Amino acid sequence: MGLLATLRSINTKAIIGVMVTASHNPEEDNGVKLIDPMGEMLTPAWEVYATQLANAEQDHLITVLKDLVQKESIDLTNQEAEVFVGRDTRSSSARLSDAVLDGVTALDGRSKDYGLVTTPQLHYMVCCCNTRGGYGKASVEGYYSKLSQAFIQLTKSVPNRTDDQKCLLVDGANGIGALKLREMEPYLQGALKVSLFCDGTGGKLNHQCGADFVKVQQNSPKGIVMKAGERCCSFDGDADRIVYYYSDDHGRFHLLDGDKIATLISTFLKELLTKAGLDLKIAVVQTAYANGSSTRYLEDTMKVIVRCAKTGVKHLHHVAQEFDIGVYFEANGHGTVLFSKAAEEKIQQLCDDSEGERQGAATLLKNSVDLINQTVGDAISDMLLIEAILAIKGMTVQQWDAIYTDLPNRQLKVKVSDRRVIDTKDAERKTVSPAGLQEAIDRLVERHQDGRSFVRPSGTEDVVRVYSEAATQEGADALGHEVSLAVYRLAGGVGGEPKPL
Repeated sequence: MGLLATLRSINTKAIIGVMVTASHNPEEDNGVKLIDPMGEMLTPAWEVYATQLANAEQDHLITVLKDLVQKESIDLTNQEAEVFVGRDTRSSSARLSDAVLDGVTALDGRSKDYGLVTTPQLHYMVCCCNTRGGYGKASVEGYYSKLSQAFIQLTKSVPNRTDDQKCLLVDGANGIGALKLREMEPYLQGALKVSLFCDGTGGKLNHQCGADFVKVQQNSPKGIVMKAGERCCSFDGDADRIVYYYSDDHGRFHLLDGDKIATLISTFLKELLTKAGLDLKIAVVQTAYANGSSTRYLEDTMKVIVRCAKTGVKHLHHVAQEFDIGVYFEANGHGTVLFSKAAEEKIQQLCDDSEGERQGAATLLKNSVDLINQTVGDAISDMLLIEAILAIKGMTVQQWDAIYTDLPNRQLKVKVSDRRVIDTKDAERKTVSPAGLQEAIDRLVERHQDGRSFVRPSGTEDVVRVYSEAATQEGADALGHEVSLAVYRLAGGVGGEPKPL
């Protein structure tokens, strides 16, 4: 991957990033994420080359590299290459990071080793350098300063913020996010009071903690005692995902996932656009996994454009770029907000040229732009934005949660002999093959009030993922089981038939 990043750098005449991390996966796993010039994810065409290189036998490596150079018409003479490298806190990350740096050196590229950073911080560094400082100062301190100042500016006008309102419990997933949030605290100058747990001093990375654990288990991290109504959030292992949650007076757990986050942020931005008198097109991009209640609330109540994209943030990011302001979040809490250049210029112009309420709204928009890491989902940036919005709107976490009520849902999986028999369209909401499966799903959905279901093949294993929604949990569970049986019978299920929940 060091070799690949160097060739990509020559090809784009820009700095490329390589982050050594396995994100939300167990501590014993590891991997790499490659970062393109504007801080975005690696272009899909080069993912193919990454797979070919990763799978190449040692004695075929040079052949695969030469083939890549020829296909992309890469001139290896008189071309400078530079690669930024970062890593998470896994024990294997330092050794793998050294291997990446060796790959850069082998092709005479230059490298900068940022050491321990969050994934979003490395995305930020790459963008800063390739925009020659236009996006910010390419250092961890520059990142802390930019985000902290924007947060302080956003919240400074909020009257009578009590210490209780400033308090937030943060689960750092025993990972790099905990380390970096601790470093950042002094920059916030007391504008946010963080109680950090799962900070890496005791437990294992992502083990019974972190955003993925909380989302899947629908429960708080192990060993954490939450007071009723206390605001809590969880990062994942490399701090590019975030989910919020709280416990009510009856001890019931309430999750505020990516759908709730997207709704809060888009509502806030739309209100500011109205106050500022700015005619900018704002949209929320979701996947088929987005809860139907969130989609209805956004479309029917907020009158916000909603688009559906295939699962995977790279697909959502691409669709979000079509609008002046594109808010995108997967239900797992990975997401951000994109502002077009034209939108940023109009906001800045209004800050300079207007007065009164319009200028006030434009200033809040400008500070929001500075607080958001537009390159990629960023748990720290998203957390600060959410905290600022709740403070400005004077909302408790319970009031945020009550904006709409999630429809009960269920996610299941069915083992099949070959996941490729499942083909989908309409952003994975409809199946094209095998024959008869979509018709079967449609008939089953009709039997349930507020029913909705779709299936999609896993990207990594021979299973088909089933999602179902209905007016009651019993209905969602029943629909999920019925659709699972249809998948098993029509798509080559293996093992015993799926059993009712």
